[in-house]
Order: sequence, then C-alpha cells, then structure tokens
Amino acid sequence: MRHEHWAGLDVCITGGLDRQGSGEGPLVVLLHGFGAPGDDLVALWRYLKVPDEVRFLFPAAPLNLDMGFGDAKAWWMLDMERVTQARAEGQWEALSQEVPRGLERARTLVQNLLTQALEALSVPSGSLVLGGFSQGAMLSTDLALHSNMSFAGLALLSGTLIAKHEWLARLPHRQGLPVFQSHGTDDPILSFSMAQQLRDHIQAAGLPINWVEFPGGHEIPIQVLEGLSTFIQSVLYPEGKKE
Repeated sequence: MRHEHWAGLDVCITGGLDRQGSGEGPLVVLLHGFGAPGDDLVALWRYLKVPDEVRFLFPAAPLNLDMGFGDAKAWWMLDMERVTQARAEGQWEALSQEVPRGLERARTLVQNLLTQALEALSVPSGSLVLGGFSQGAMLSTDLALHSNMSFAGLALLSGTLIAKHEWLARLPHRQGLPVFQSHGTDDPILSFSMAQQLRDHIQAAGLPINWVEFPGGHEIPIQVLEGLSTFIQSVLYPEGKKE
C-alpha cells in the first residue's frame, strides 16, 4: 500500500502485483461516505475477490468535519437537520430534486484526480470502475453522468437520488454502462424506496443494473462484497478471467 497526494487529494493506492499499485492492470476507485475517515474503505480490497493485477485507489474527501471524534471527512457539506426532517416526514422526493451546494466542486476534484491517476498508473483504456458508499456513491453517479471518461462500470453502495432533473436528463447518454447498486431494506439514513427509484431510472435509461438488496441498514455486508466482486470481474474481464 502506498500514499500519494494527487490533484489536491490524499489517496491510498493498493492492489497490483506488488500490492502498491504496480503493473498495468485495471483500476477500481472507491469514494467513502460523509463523516467517514479518509481511509474508511481501504480494507475492502482485501475482501474483494478479483485478479491480483487489479489496482485500487481510495481518495480522502477534502473537507474536514468537526464531529467530536477522530478523522471525519466529507465531499460536500450536508444539512443533517434537513436530512433528518426528510426522513421523519417522508420528504425524500423533495430532497432528491436538490443539487447540493459543493457537489460541482467535488466532481471537479475527483475528475482531475481520475485524469492524473489514469496517466500515472498506466491504466488501460476502458478499464476503470468508479464507485463509492453513501455520499461517495452519489458523487460517483454525478461524475459519471457529467464526464466524458470511459468507465467499465459504476458501483453504487447505499447511495440515493439527488440532482434529479440533471441526472434523468443525462442518464440516457450513459446507455449501456453496467451498474452495481446495493441498499439495505432497513437503512435508517438513506431511504430504501429512493434507492429503488434510482434503480428504476437507471434501468429505464438503458443501463444494465445488478441490484442487491439486503436485510440491514447503512452498511456493506458480505453479500454486497460478494456481488461487487462478481460485478468487477464481469465488467473488467467480460471474457472470463478468474482470480
């Protein structure tokens, strides 16, 4: 594992033949969620059953939060009071229409990071999987819909629908892009029904989706890791290379 500072963001790189990102294999980029430490998802690479040549990149979000405990970061600030109110009053639809302040800046930061990473790591064309958890899943979706980059797949773990009008207008332009989406049926933070709505919009736009729902909350259980492993292998090795 090694650490770099690319495009203004601290990143952790692992996987590859030396477990420090060497080689010329595909790249999986995973973005953590709101309030998590910058290295929150790094341990996942040990549980994902993919070929050794696959590299992983985990960026730390740029905003530091004062949450009274350890390292807590965010891609953009959330109005937690508003989120709590939406959850209590069932106002998820109204919240989904909003474009969060700071989303565009976060998108630009990660876009610049991906550009630098692809060059620095000599990633083969079309061999990039982008994804994330919670806020990281939202940012991954938003970036994929605004970018002209070529993605092998998009992985959305416990995300939700935001910037609805923009996303629905842009989704058809990504027709054919494989998507993995997971969500807990009892998620107390981001509505399961809104995740289902996002899934339905993705399907309707012509993006093939691998949907995994599980009896649980805002988390990444083993069945999600197993499904994500299968998804990564299927989009990076469509002709069937196995671990």
